[in-house]
Amino acid sequence: MTTPLFSNQVIDSAQLAQYQHQQVTPLQPTHIKANVVLRLISTGIVLLLLAVARWQTISPFSAEAQENLSIALMVVAALALMLNIYGYFADKAKGYVLRESDISFYTGVFFKKVVIQPLLRLQHIELKRGPIERKLDLATIQVFSAGGALHTFELPGLYHQDALALRQFILAHKDVSAHE
Repeated sequence: MTTPLFSNQVIDSAQLAQYQHQQVTPLQPTHIKANVVLRLISTGIVLLLLAVARWQTISPFSAEAQENLSIALMVVAALALMLNIYGYFADKAKGYVLRESDISFYTGVFFKKVVIQPLLRLQHIELKRGPIERKLDLATIQVFSAGGALHTFELPGLYHQDALALRQFILAHKDVSAHE
């Protein structure tokens, strides 16, 4: 009679690695500043268009329409302010942790979210750079899980050289756990 190979031992949860206590690497300050500027520009354009519509003299609106445009302008200004403040704190809340066997992405201001991608289940990894990112020497890494069509998460706001090194490390170590 042979001994069964199956084992299902109890694991003490206190002995598990605590992902909450990891040193999180935040996004680069350059990325956060660029996002602030882009949000201010885009919301400024919307406010400017509303202001021009409200105070244009080519085809004057009725008093009621001018009042409605003034209310819309105030509402959009308040929303723009909240969007810019929230966006800043949302960018500050993002970060990642790279460990031997996985990569974790942290996000969320009010509702915290942690996505942990085991390197063993990594399908592929893409490095993206838009025109603003190229100008600021930044890059975004997209991490794709095996079996998924969309990326699991993306790490924005990395310096280009750091993104290349991180990508190379992940690709070099994605099969490490399989041989242990």
